[in-house]
Order: sequence, then structure tokens, then C-alpha cells
Amino acid sequence: MDNIHELVYGLRDKDNDYAYQCLKQLQAESSNSDKVYSYFDYFTEMLDDSSSYIRARGIHMIAANAQWDKDCKLDGIIDKFLEHILDEKPITARQCIQLLPIIAEHKPNLKEKIVSALLKAEPKKYKETMQKLIFKDIEKSLELIANK
Repeated sequence: MDNIHELVYGLRDKDNDYAYQCLKQLQAESSNSDKVYSYFDYFTEMLDDSSSYIRARGIHMIAANAQWDKDCKLDGIIDKFLEHILDEKPITARQCIQLLPIIAEHKPNLKEKIVSALLKAEPKKYKETMQKLIFKDIEKSLELIANK
């Protein structure tokens, strides 16, 4: 995959379909090698974007590269990452919560902090229908983390 640079910057493309395709390709590459890890800081910047789509893509790419985090960059930004458990957009929050078991698996030193953040999360700021889904996501993630 020689076009990693192009795909990484495609994550912020205004065409959400194209950006999603970039995400999928980058996730596939990240599952096989550490070639995408060098863009970790870029993914971290995405966490602060005003677009929930871009924040979600950053969350996905950070989780996908947790296994390659030899520089412990995730350790330094875990608090910022965990803020997205209650992202302003409930869909982004759900994606963050669902990806936390992956991070806990690859970064066992962060497991306690992740579990604590999940236990403290109060999704009452969302509509009732979303609250139920988020509570279920939290339960499932805590179960997956406990069983690893």
C-alpha cells in the first residue's frame, strides 16, 4: 500500500463515502502492519475536530494502531480519547465505547483507567433511546475487557 499518505489525508475529505473507504483501507493495513502508525499524531488531532465524522475516524484509527504503539503515544492521550465516551454525538460515543476493548487488549496498562472511565460514564445527556444503547455498549465493553 504505497498511498498511505493519501488515504490518511482522505480521512478528512468532505466526501464522506470516500473518507469511509480511506478509513476501511487504513484499518485493513493497520491490522497487518505498523505502516500507518507513523500518522498517530494526526489521528490524535482528529479527536478535536468539529465534525463528529472526523472525530470518529480518528477514534477508529487510534484503536486500530494501539497494537503498534511502541512509543506509548496512546498513554499520553488516553484522557482525551476517553472524553469521547460521552462525545456530543451519541453515535461517536458508541463507536468509542465499542473500540475500548481493543485498546485494553493491546495496552493492558491502560485497562484500569478505561474501566474506571466506563463505570463513571453517565449517558443521561442523550435522548432516552440512545441512553439505553450506550448503557448496553458500556456493559458489553466492560464484559469484553474483563474476559481478556
